[in-house]
Amino acid sequence: MLHSNPNSTKTLGADIRALRKSRGLTLTDLAETLNRSVGWLSQVERDKSEPSISDLREIAGALGVPMSFLFAHNSAPADEQGYVVRAGTRRPMGAGEEGLIEELLSPDLTDDFEMVHSTFAPRSAMQKPANRPTQEVGYMVSGKLDLEIGGRHFTVGPGDSFRIKHEPYQWANPYDEPAVAIWVIAPPVY
Repeated sequence: MLHSNPNSTKTLGADIRALRKSRGLTLTDLAETLNRSVGWLSQVERDKSEPSISDLREIAGALGVPMSFLFAHNSAPADEQGYVVRAGTRRPMGAGEEGLIEELLSPDLTDDFEMVHSTFAPRSAMQKPANRPTQEVGYMVSGKLDLEIGGRHFTVGPGDSFRIKHEPYQWANPYDEPAVAIWVIAPPVY
């Protein structure tokens, strides 16, 4: 069952809707990509219809998230859903490319921001700059990162924080230790 707490609005459908909107897609856009009707997609987003495994695979692909992100939705006990994320039940995000492993710390994607736990492997680097329509703040838990933000270069370490505000950025961990950061991103992009 996708929605085990009837009083909760934090559901698989709500996350799909938040992901769709964060990518600037309308119901029609995503439905066309999936070769499904707008009505069906609307029912999925409102938790009136349960998508099949194949549907989830297609939705994840269209939204650019790993399928495990959608499957892991109900790993919390019903009374904790939407409130608590246990360390062992964080949802993985992204494909782990470029040596970056990310996990969602927020209970879901329905807030105005998201919190992400990021681990940057030793000797890894972002291959090309990103430029997202977001405001992001990072806090370094451990290790060091080299950052380029808006053409300026910085090295940050444990206890340091940084902000990226609607500008191109790139990261690298040329060091021998993993780097761990906590990010707050608004609006949610995963």
